Amino acid sequence: MDRETTGFDARLQQALALLDAKGLGKSTYAPPLFRLLWKLGVKVPPPHMAGFAFNGLLMGGFFGVFWGLLMWLILWGRQDMPLAVAAIAALLAGALFGLAMAWYMRYSARKHAIPRWRDFIRE
Repeated sequence: MDRETTGFDARLQQALALLDAKGLGKSTYAPPLFRLLWKLGVKVPPPHMAGFAFNGLLMGGFFGVFWGLLMWLILWGRQDMPLAVAAIAALLAGALFGLAMAWYMRYSARKHAIPRWRDFIRE
């Protein structure tokens, strides 16, 4: 493990401890998508400490892709929905979900006085 990874991991653990101390639920401050990314070695900040655009794109993109695939497999494919219409629906759903989640994370961070990742203590 290189020094940069170790530094990120230590900083992440400090951030997660801070978020836990603020009374937030673990599934809120460390949602499954973020925990998966951390396990894969992707260095992303906790959602409350990330920027609005980052949260919107990450969460909205993930939701749009997987919700669209699920809808295609369960419903739209059997209804012979044109692929372009399905893609637009998935894109809109992802955009709305991403905006909603980004707004919620920013609102919750302000409410609980959580610093941005760039302002959080560094070792």
